[in-house]
Amino acid sequence: MLKLPEVLSELNMSRASFYRMRARGQAPRIVKLPSGQLRIRRADLDNWLSQQEEQPAA
Repeated sequence: MLKLPEVLSELNMSRASFYRMRARGQAPRIVKLPSGQLRIRRADLDNWLSQQEEQPAA
């Protein structure tokens, strides 16, 4: 599982932008640990990224 700073670095995205996307329901699935820390599974991030790809024009 990836830490949020690792994901933000990979996406080249600010924390504020990520939280705005999360509030709109447009971010990858997040796992909240009992400690309150956030984690994102690699498979969930990869799946979310593949869904963000634009479809080629017909």
